[in-house]
This record gives sequence, C-alpha cells and structure tokens, in this order.
Amino acid sequence: MKTQRAMILVSNDPESVRLGANELIQNINKALAAYNLQDEVVVSTIDISTIYDVQRTNILPLVIVHPDATIYGPVKLVDARYLVEEHIYKGRIATDLLAPPKSLTGQIGSLRSHKGYNPVEHRVVLERAGIIDPENIEEFIAANGYEALGKVLSETTPKQVIDIIEKSGLQGRGGAGFPTGRKWSFVRAAKGEKKYVVCNADESEPGTFKDRIVLEGDPHLILEAMAIAGYAIGADEGYIYVRGEYGLAYKRLEKAILQAKEFGFLGSNIFGTEFNFNIHVHAGAGAYVCGEETALIESIEGKRGEPRSRPPYPVTNGLWDKPTLVNNVETLANIPAIVRNGADWYRSLGTPSSPGTKVYTIMGNVNFSGVIEVPMGITLREVINIYAKGMKPGSILKLAQTGGSSGSIIPAVLQDTPMDFESFRKAGVSLGSGALLICDQHTCIVDLVKVLLQFFRFESCGKCTPCRVGSQRAYEIVERISQGCGRLEELDQLLDLTREMERASNCGLGQTAAVPVRDMLKHFRTEVEAHIRLGVCPTGVCELSKEIEKA
Repeated sequence: MKTQRAMILVSNDPESVRLGANELIQNINKALAAYNLQDEVVVSTIDISTIYDVQRTNILPLVIVHPDATIYGPVKLVDARYLVEEHIYKGRIATDLLAPPKSLTGQIGSLRSHKGYNPVEHRVVLERAGIIDPENIEEFIAANGYEALGKVLSETTPKQVIDIIEKSGLQGRGGAGFPTGRKWSFVRAAKGEKKYVVCNADESEPGTFKDRIVLEGDPHLILEAMAIAGYAIGADEGYIYVRGEYGLAYKRLEKAILQAKEFGFLGSNIFGTEFNFNIHVHAGAGAYVCGEETALIESIEGKRGEPRSRPPYPVTNGLWDKPTLVNNVETLANIPAIVRNGADWYRSLGTPSSPGTKVYTIMGNVNFSGVIEVPMGITLREVINIYAKGMKPGSILKLAQTGGSSGSIIPAVLQDTPMDFESFRKAGVSLGSGALLICDQHTCIVDLVKVLLQFFRFESCGKCTPCRVGSQRAYEIVERISQGCGRLEELDQLLDLTREMERASNCGLGQTAAVPVRDMLKHFRTEVEAHIRLGVCPTGVCELSKEIEKA
C-alpha cells in the first residue's frame, strides 16, 4: 500500500452537483475507509477537496488526483471504489476511468505543466514548522538540524558553498528575485576583514506572515542558515532584524541563540574548526520603511530608519560601512536544505527559470486562508481551486494582489500565468512577498487603490520628494475619483506621477507605491472612467455608491 501524499479534487460546479458530485465524494470517503486509508497513520496524507472552475466539459463530474494531476471523467458513483483501489491503494492509473483526450474545451490551470512539474505542496522552508518544538534544540537536531552547517565546515570551502547556492538557482524571496549566490559572491569579493550577515525579518508588508511562521516555528533554521552564509562570505557576526510586533519570534530567537551557543553551533571554534560566528537579535519599532535593507541597516546602527542613497550598496558598504549580506527570512530558510540535498535536487522543484518553492499567505474572498508552500510556477487558479478550496459562494475572481500593499494587482485574465519571476516579469507584474489577497467582483478598484495610497503616504519616511509628494498627490487624485469629482485628464497626471515615482524615488517604498496606480489604469481603466464619466461605481460598493443611494 502506498501512503505518499495525495490530493483528490472533485468538480462541484452546478452541473457536476446535479450529476451527483456530492454523493461521489461520500463514496470516495467510504472507499478510502474500506482500504484503511483513513486511519490515523495516513489520514494526513490524503486530502479530498473540490474544484469549481473546470470550464465547459463533457466529462462531469471529473476527478483530478495529485501529485501527478491525473484526470478522470465522467466518474459515476459506482466508480469510486475502483478509482480508490487502483490509484490510491495500488498506486497505478485507473485506465478505465481516464478522461478522453481533448475533452476539455477550456484549460484547467492545474493541467498546465512543464515536464516534471506538479502543484502539490512541497515543504522545504516549512519542513519542520508546526512539527518540532521550536524551543527544543534537540528536536531540531533530530530533524537534520545543523547537519548542513557541519557539512560545509568539514567538507567544503567557502567558494564551494557559494557555487552550490549559485548552481541551485535560488533567487531572493523578498520580492526582487535577485540571484542569491551572486549576492553572496559580491560580499565575499568585497574588500575588508570585517563583514556582516543580516537577516531581514522585518515582515511589515500587510497581509504577509510567512516569515513569522518560520521564526516562531523553526528559529534554529535561520541561525544555521546565517552561520553557513557567514562562513561562505567571510563574516563572523550577524544580526536578525525582527519586526517589533513579533514578540514571540524575538523571544524564541534569543532562546535559540543561547541553546546554539551551549551546544557549540554558535560562538567560537564551531564544530572544532577555526570558524567563529555570533548572532544578535534587533527589534524594529514598527516602521514599514525599515523593510528596505539600507533603512534597516540605519536602524540597527541606532539612527533614524531612512533609506540610504545608492550606490554604494550594502554588499560593499553596509552595516557600519562594512561589506554586508542582507537576505530575508525565506531566502535564508532554503539554504540548509540546498546544502544537504544538493543544487540538482533543488532545481528539480519549481520551474527551470525559477527553481524551488515559494511560501504564500492566502486571504480574501476564498473558502480557506492560511499559509502554503508550493513549487514555483504554480498558477493563481491552482492556488484558489486546490489550496484555498475555491472562491466563497457567490464570489467570482476579479483580481488578486500578490505582495501586500506593494505587490502587483493581477486581473483574473492572468490567473493561468505561472507564478514565477520570469513569467510574471513577461506579463508586466511582480511576484512580491507572496501575500495573495484574493478579491471578488464586489471589490471596487478605486477604493482598493485609495486605501493602498493612504498606507504609502502615511508610511513614507519623507526623505525624498518623489515619494513624499507623489504618494500624497496620487492619493488626492484617487480620492476625488472615488467621490465622483475626478477629471479624465487627471488619469494622465496619475500615469506621469507613477513614472516619476518609479524612476526617481530613493528606495523601493516610493517605487512600489506607484504599482497599484499603474496596475489600476492598465487593467481596470474602464471601471475608473465610469467613476468619472458616469459618476457611478460599477461594483456598487465604494463611497460614491453610498452617496448615490443617499440621494
């Protein structure tokens, strides 16, 4: 009997329900029980869910079985036991139930794949989170903890470590997607005997809480990764800059540091070698701008959290003007697994251009919200249908925001675009931090962008004029549009503002503050113009609609 993880998706659109989809699910559950596939040992490996958006087909109800995305249909009630016996219990294709070729008139996102790809959750970053006791170093060690650190100190040179990371294709998971190994090599090559490793754990992007799961659930993972990075670049000291509101994460990191020192994984002569490395934890004070690496460095130094003008960059002139490596939590959390398993293993996950996994937080008008870790290249349609368990009843996907306030606003038409750096870049959008805000047809785009601009103008440090004045000016224009007082010519002014903010802002805050406005006018201009030309909100939910109702 095979007990590897499987996911069974049953179509539950109105036609499938009419044909007995709900009863089919009951029969599948009975068949699983008959083959002892629902006992406490394997129950967590089999998940039954539904998929709504299968488009027009002649194979309803259909069943998709992951991890290999095999499509069966039409599946009758009496077929449930045979399907479970063949595919789940015996681990082979139930050939008699396979969907006929080209039976789909549309394309289900989960069927889109490159060779070897499947959208089933694969945990690398979150491998131990929620499984081990985060305050017990012995449980971390029992789960391969500090094995990668011991391996690099005993078997590889610093250059070889960097070569492994470069070969793996790991890209920064903070949003920019810069090649991690290349950044490490820059710091390694920088002149100076004193160097630093900084973990950016200032997870202040609204809607993003993936790093918090790692910090609270597996703090030793970050310590191990930072020590490996320190060895690779020639640093003997590191800082973890934790968001001020993450009190539990701060507490567990400090405890983990004490434990690691006691066991000899931090401090002097680690693993009996000449390598020394110490880590300090620094709490932020709630400033969103300190998520930008140079503002974060200024804050650690005890200064006002304002971004520095660049160049020079932190890789040569960072913390206390020394060469500094800054990586975010998720990026670092991939390092030990890559070292243990090899670059080729990591490249077997995700897509050729964007290897590995990505951690997403899901929220909005969906049936399930939470955190998932899936291969890079999954589509928004797959995330919604498989992991968010579909849109809420009566909801239709209108748009999604991919990276908190600074992320792209993606229209439903792009939901089958693979979510990887290259594909999103070609589509003119960005992956961002991985916070997926799913919005339905009742979301007013003008209202949404106004809220985002309100956030940016409040969080701007005010150091540079394009951000300070641009975010305020953009907010005023969008606010007038939301009240029915906007003018068509102001839309061109908004576009000019976004170009200037992206071009001239001192840091990423001002540059990304322009993104929601740009995406609004690119994908939803008709809706914006309706507020101006007709004085109505097509969604009927924003402030303008309320004023019309009063009248």
